[in-house]
Amino acid sequence: MATEQEADRFIPPVDSAKTPISNVCYTSGLNITQINDKTTTTVWPRPMARTWTLMLLLVTCFLYWSRMAMPICAVTMAKEFGWSKTETGMVLGAFFWGYCFTQVLGGHASDRIGGERVLLLSTSSWAVMTAITPLLANIGPRPLFTMTVTRFLLGVMQGIHYPSLVSVCAQRVKEGERGFLMSTLACGCYLGMVLVGGVGSLMLDWFGWESVFYGAGLLAFFWTFCVWKFLIQGPVFSLDALWISNNCMPESSRINWLHLLREPSVWAMIISHLCFSSTYYTLMSWLPTFFKDMFPHAKDWVFNVIPWFVALPSSLFGGAISDHLIRKGCGTSTVRKLMQFCAMGAASVFIFLLCKTSSFVQAVACVSLAVGLSTFNNSGVSVNVHDLAPSCAGALFGVMNTCAAFAGLLMVYMSGYIIEITGSWETVFSILALVNIIGVTIFIALGAAKRVDQMDQPQII
Repeated sequence: MATEQEADRFIPPVDSAKTPISNVCYTSGLNITQINDKTTTTVWPRPMARTWTLMLLLVTCFLYWSRMAMPICAVTMAKEFGWSKTETGMVLGAFFWGYCFTQVLGGHASDRIGGERVLLLSTSSWAVMTAITPLLANIGPRPLFTMTVTRFLLGVMQGIHYPSLVSVCAQRVKEGERGFLMSTLACGCYLGMVLVGGVGSLMLDWFGWESVFYGAGLLAFFWTFCVWKFLIQGPVFSLDALWISNNCMPESSRINWLHLLREPSVWAMIISHLCFSSTYYTLMSWLPTFFKDMFPHAKDWVFNVIPWFVALPSSLFGGAISDHLIRKGCGTSTVRKLMQFCAMGAASVFIFLLCKTSSFVQAVACVSLAVGLSTFNNSGVSVNVHDLAPSCAGALFGVMNTCAAFAGLLMVYMSGYIIEITGSWETVFSILALVNIIGVTIFIALGAAKRVDQMDQPQII
């Protein structure tokens, strides 16, 4: 019965990139359909697309509240527990160790059984971890150890999120609408930063650092309940579903990863994403500490909120203009490269200028412009994975994010070490700008937007 209800829920039109159907292979809560040895998925009807877009935006918002709770509270927690900047960097960086482990698995599972259910499972798990973080901090004599482990496990649980989003976008959204959708969902990130920077900073001042974690956990719990109750029907997850969906696929529809990873455009995309994400993670992790060190009397909510207010319209503008340029006949590859140049090349100018500023207003302006321009990445590399390999977008994005998480881990820890030893923020920001320039140069030189996930006679690995 649940399967029939789910089938009614996801009805044609069929994605134009796929081929419609005849033979149906039933799994737990998902229909995989086939014709001529090819698989197909259905796109969301418009009313359901609006509902899911709102819900995905909200969960991304809550995810970033949860993720950024520790950086926002890092200065207060470091004083309370006696951490040095190197130790603080170790706690913050532990997130990225965990973030590496579930990227590919989450993307692969989402490609096979549907990203909506995988996302629900992921959200419920990190909601629990976020809510119990204050309790874990007071267990045992060494909060440094427990908080490092907690951040690691939070990374494991949140590593599934973005590959699932990418997989959902590839499966349920038409090709010409994906740029704006991804930019809209990315607004959840910036809205989350606004909430944790504004509301979170007030909660930190009024109720203590523990309340910031409780808030994020409870909101994520509420989201999970609403999606489970009203949008998801049938079993949320079954190991049988993943196994059966793999075996239902004909050999000709499976992905030749060896061929895929030989493509220069794939590596250009991976390297560009690695460079962008590692600099972005480092900025998000250390900016609160930078402002506390350089402008100790400034109000927290100002530098924690204003850049993300700038990012919200900037992200929507980038998504709208990229889709508009493609509809007007501009080459998809050209548009992706233009968006990425704004996100990495132009933004690097303001990252570098940040270390030259002497006033609080100038520093906030530089951060706001850098963050605003970086949102164009949502219409660049983040969507390029759909251009190159829509049939395995979730898994490939998982590979990209795994590489980026390792790089982010090293960058966050290295930045803390540099600040501890030299006290030089200028060195850190100069390195971040240089990494961005290298990444965007490689993408402009080697990037493309042509499908590379199809072969006439693939070798299955």
